[in-house]
Amino acid sequence: MCVDLKARLTIFFKTTIFFVFSLYIFSCNQKKSLPEVLPLEEEQTAKAKTIDFPEHLDFWSDYPNEELADELIRRMSDSELLSQIFMFGWAGAEPSPLLREWVSERGLGSIKIFGWNTDDIHQVARSVKELQQRSQHRDLRIPLFVATDQEGGWIRHVKGEMSDTPGNLAVGASALPADAWKTGYYIAKELRVLGINMNFAPAVDLYSNLKSTVIGPRSFGENPDFAGILGASYAAGSEAAGVIPTAKHYPGHGDTGLDSHGKLPVIDVDYNTFMAREMVPFKYLIRENIPAIMSGHLSFPNVVPDGTPASLSKAFLTDILRSQMGFEGLIITDDMMMNGATMYAGSLSAAYRMAIEAGNDILLSSTTAQLSEPLWTANLERMQSNEKFRSQVKEAARRVIFYKLKYFKSKNAVPLYPDADKIDENIPDREGQIFFQDQAIRATTLYKKGSLFPLTREAAKEKRVLLVGPLSNFIAAGKACYGEDTPIFKFDDAPGPIHIDWMSRRLPGMASGYDVVIALVDDKGSAQIISTLKNLGKHVVIFSTMAPTFVSEMTQWADTVIIGYSWSDFSIKAMFSALAGDFEPEGVLPLSSLSSK
Repeated sequence: MCVDLKARLTIFFKTTIFFVFSLYIFSCNQKKSLPEVLPLEEEQTAKAKTIDFPEHLDFWSDYPNEELADELIRRMSDSELLSQIFMFGWAGAEPSPLLREWVSERGLGSIKIFGWNTDDIHQVARSVKELQQRSQHRDLRIPLFVATDQEGGWIRHVKGEMSDTPGNLAVGASALPADAWKTGYYIAKELRVLGINMNFAPAVDLYSNLKSTVIGPRSFGENPDFAGILGASYAAGSEAAGVIPTAKHYPGHGDTGLDSHGKLPVIDVDYNTFMAREMVPFKYLIRENIPAIMSGHLSFPNVVPDGTPASLSKAFLTDILRSQMGFEGLIITDDMMMNGATMYAGSLSAAYRMAIEAGNDILLSSTTAQLSEPLWTANLERMQSNEKFRSQVKEAARRVIFYKLKYFKSKNAVPLYPDADKIDENIPDREGQIFFQDQAIRATTLYKKGSLFPLTREAAKEKRVLLVGPLSNFIAAGKACYGEDTPIFKFDDAPGPIHIDWMSRRLPGMASGYDVVIALVDDKGSAQIISTLKNLGKHVVIFSTMAPTFVSEMTQWADTVIIGYSWSDFSIKAMFSALAGDFEPEGVLPLSSLSSK
């Protein structure tokens, strides 16, 4: 099934204008803009004097947010100010003694839960509760932002019983803002139960470079307006569940095949293309008052000639994002431990200094810094010797504290202390499970319709069917659809060169004894193994998960190709249901260069 993407987008915009307008009205009614610029220290002091603050005061004292933020900043030491703009993650199932000390003794501002050892969600909740309790034992009782990466689909840092969803590219294939809204909402509902109050999502990077290995199905697609509308809808759903959304990766990670974890990507687009493409999704989100944006370690030398990564660039963050585009929320760096930042700056402490001077409000590190590391000592010394730098730290800390006041004192904030008794009852979210299965069905795309489509359960009984692929849930879903006695050929997920060679030699001989082969492709290695079937003269059905680029050439020889966009149970079940004829797939691949199959 082939549908012209431009025509589909026209229909999409016409049918969703009411929904987007409703979101806009809702956001205008619900939100007040954040202060764009920190008042001068003299103005802060004068403003604070208009209220007779008591000697003993803390974050939860009953005063207007603006004035209380100024007073809290006035009472904080340089050490507390600098700590407030740091966000650290930790290795291991439980927070380390070092991280505990950062929270208890230095007043660390935020923590990040990465994907290490998060299978036990009860332990995650216990860790969050303990660290929040430590924050509340300090004099000023400033709570922690607790963040994670739970985009949906491929990126799911909190695992265990949390929903494994179809992901952004699947939302792009269904082309419904309501699907984006509910995706953000149900993901956030589960995070809320664990005490996680900030999510580094949505990713609004455009799928411009089909060789991208770091973005791929994390994107809503290649169209900037499309990504902007779906991203704004996702963010609104997250906020409705009380979790702060964070748009990323500003200015856009989609037009590069490089991963900024290992090397600084250089994206050679001109200024006009940059503003008309990369910036468009962020314009939508800023118009809808997105509360936070993540700055990426990305270089655009034709936009900022010195090639400085956006995360370390005053031109990108202060001049373009704040002054030109009017963003007033929090700017949070991508992981400062990534080589894209540190290699450019020359050292981690220099990268931290540049990030602060550029205009970031929160500096994220995947590891907890040692108490004596230069990123701390050098920048604390700089605060005490350089008044301009100290003012920049104060400005960032003030914005963080103001937004914390605004958020934690709202009616919909995530409770500081997660309730252990409610975890099993609410994770996975029961309504969310129904939605994600329905959404996977709407996203399922019939990329090539062959003579074998549909392969009904009755028809399959008359044929010899073989299931081929690396994923256990694919094998299980195939047997559930076509019978428990259906033979399988299973190989390793993410196979190495030796395994690829071995399986490529074995598969043709195995498949020669069957009439139909249903094969799953989820990466380059699996695509290499499956491609050995092309000269056998057999009916081959390809299921594509993750990046659809791996199967684009398989249409030349495969009978049928179905795209599901993720390896989640929801997507794989939907693909088998489509193949069996339970429904007619209506998803549209949101990549025009691959859509004409």
